[in-house]
Amino acid sequence: MAFEPRAEVFDDIAPHPEGVDAADELIHERAYVVRAYRKGLDTLVLRGAIRDQKPPGLYVPTDPEALTVHHMIVDMHISVPSLEIIDAKAVLEIHPHAACPTIQDHYQHLIGLSIARGFTHKVRELFGGPRGCTHTTALLQAMAPVAVQSMWSFRVAQARESGDSSGAFGSPEARQRGLMMNMNTCHIWAEDGEQVRSILNDEPMEIPVWIVKRFEKLGLDPAEWRNSD
Repeated sequence: MAFEPRAEVFDDIAPHPEGVDAADELIHERAYVVRAYRKGLDTLVLRGAIRDQKPPGLYVPTDPEALTVHHMIVDMHISVPSLEIIDAKAVLEIHPHAACPTIQDHYQHLIGLSIARGFTHKVRELFGGPRGCTHTTALLQAMAPVAVQSMWSFRVAQARESGDSSGAFGSPEARQRGLMMNMNTCHIWAEDGEQVRSILNDEPMEIPVWIVKRFEKLGLDPAEWRNSD
């Protein structure tokens, strides 16, 4: 008896869109995972993975398991605060063609690049089209914003380890670094926007919505967060 193809069950990060449910046939799933680690006082380690899967039974009717067609992993060591990539490695774990892994070493050209401003353009220049692996290059573009997003957490952990009572962005210098890193990255951080004006006027930064909700859920005063950020 042929295996009945069925829709995979999504976790809560990607529920079925409106008008589509488990009765509709899933034909492809792409997943990105990017993790950031603090290594000592001055190194951020990023590990990113991209995976493409076909649902059970789609390509092989009798196969009860999802079929992975792409799985690429990239590791980068990044110097803090310069955000220069000091080590990099790409591994094509699962790929469609025997020659696919021959491009892995080309990604050593990441070393020496800044993962902040201009990174996406440089990635396209070095690894776009026939100069790289489409899926690995797409993963790199997903990893870069994670490095920037991780800087707040990096400094939070660093401040707590050192016993700095002023917190991650307690000093004017630290707030200025945070401002420059985020400037014009989105509408909230527009250089002529309210958020930037507030920081330039040395006003307290807005407490993140997710902090407010979590503190209230725990029965805590969100205002206390300012003393422990």
